[in-house]
Amino acid sequence: MLTPLDNFYFNKDEPVRGCLLTLRDLILKQDSRLTTEWKYGMPFFYFKGKMYCYLWIHKKYGQPYIGMANGNQLDHPALLTEKRARMKILLIDPNQDLEVEMIEGILQQALNL
Repeated sequence: MLTPLDNFYFNKDEPVRGCLLTLRDLILKQDSRLTTEWKYGMPFFYFKGKMYCYLWIHKKYGQPYIGMANGNQLDHPALLTEKRARMKILLIDPNQDLEVEMIEGILQQALNL
């Protein structure tokens, strides 16, 4: 039986499913101390017990994104603030190749906070 966390990924259609699974793996490979939890109805990633980032689908654009928990402390032109005070998001087009170096750079910047 699948957990709610597994259902989040496997109930999506391609190419969104593959994109989310790849993003999950990319996030987790940044540091062995990262963990995944099902919180607020979405997959949340924690670093040493503190909120790090999460994955979700943008309602307006229908695209997956990485939400950075302390995004207000990150400075990167690809990060969007929208109406959030603390979080910033990185929209990902599932129909394009992932910009792995850019994504990893943002994830590492967040780990260094």
